[in-house]
Amino acid sequence: MVTDNAVPPAIREGLNVESGLNDGICVPILFIFLALATSHNGDPHHSGMIALKLVVEELGIGLAVGVAFTFLCVWIFNRCDSLGWVGETWRQLPVVAIAIGCFSLAQSLGGSGFIAAFIGGLLFGKIAHKSKAAYVLAAEGVGEILALITWVIFGAGVIGPSLGAFSWQIIVYSLLSLTLVRMIPVMISLKGIEMDRKEKLFIGWFGPRGLASIVFGIIVIGNNLEGESVIAMVSICTIFLSATLHGISATPLVAVLAKSIKNTCKKH
Repeated sequence: MVTDNAVPPAIREGLNVESGLNDGICVPILFIFLALATSHNGDPHHSGMIALKLVVEELGIGLAVGVAFTFLCVWIFNRCDSLGWVGETWRQLPVVAIAIGCFSLAQSLGGSGFIAAFIGGLLFGKIAHKSKAAYVLAAEGVGEILALITWVIFGAGVIGPSLGAFSWQIIVYSLLSLTLVRMIPVMISLKGIEMDRKEKLFIGWFGPRGLASIVFGIIVIGNNLEGESVIAMVSICTIFLSATLHGISATPLVAVLAKSIKNTCKKH
């Protein structure tokens, strides 16, 4: 959907940017609530201090690692590239190596690997200059393969065994998460923007729950939260419904949107 030229560039770019930025923005929020939920002390001040300490450590270390490691890697890449030391075959690896390196180093130091990788990606896009396009394009195939492997593992190892555990309450909430819970805030945030209602509904509907939701679920599970199994089932069901419904609806809804835009243009 984000590569279909029938969709207006502003919508494609907006959804593409949102899908990248919201992962990094949600991580610190998730850590704050996770720290509050796992604090067993009844004192709100104590719980708040634990949450603050965790966020400062996670964000601070993650931010520092993302900036320092990426700066060093980009300097090395640019230097090697200018000397002609990097062949086309090896251009697939540097961007992937930065992501893995940022994540691993931050985690080993007690920070957030997700924040480090997110910051590293933003910084790489800003300072890589001429070599950015070549490295990102070469690494795209590796990223797609890793994503597909993740989906195969998730489908075979998680979805199958979980289908029988989806209660009607979990299914209803998952559907609400993909519709009202997602679409109402989007419609409010787009209020005042010169955009057709169908375009706003299109943006509101396409908020796929994908790899980031799997990662967030893994972070939450294992912290001995009350109702952890319900949280896990809701996450799995929502991701499953998202992959199915957003995948099936992409092509027909793009066609409807394109037809609507065409008719609007004829009127004007």
